[in-house]
Amino acid sequence: MQVILIKDVDNLGASNELVSVRPGYARNYLIPQKYAIEASESNKKVLEERHKQIRKREEKLMAEINSVRAALAESPIKVGAKTGTSGKIFGSVTAIQIARAIREQKGYEIDRRRITILDEVKEVGTFKAQIDFGKDKIVELQFEVAGE
Repeated sequence: MQVILIKDVDNLGASNELVSVRPGYARNYLIPQKYAIEASESNKKVLEERHKQIRKREEKLMAEINSVRAALAESPIKVGAKTGTSGKIFGSVTAIQIARAIREQKGYEIDRRRITILDEVKEVGTFKAQIDFGKDKIVELQFEVAGE
């Protein structure tokens, strides 16, 4: 029996996927627990429409990610930090500071939880960070720490 999964099911498949299972498993577990619906012709058409919408959403997301990547590759982000006489920073640079610098310098609003700083930033210089947009879409970012 073929069913369309509504939710992710371990060892079976992901949501919006057409799978073949035994009729008893579908009737007694998947359908009553709202994990799946029967794969009738009308439900298959609805599934195809969902796949089209998902593809459009992903294309739009990729275009946005590419524009962010191009803007960030133009020049490094400049982050200010208080420093001592030897060039060491008081404290360290955080993802919040990088997100604020991106918003002010490039005009993109990026959630601080998506930013990962690769090295520990304790002194003035150029460093790298990554922005994770989900589903293995990671953008490299260079930022420059300048003393104030």
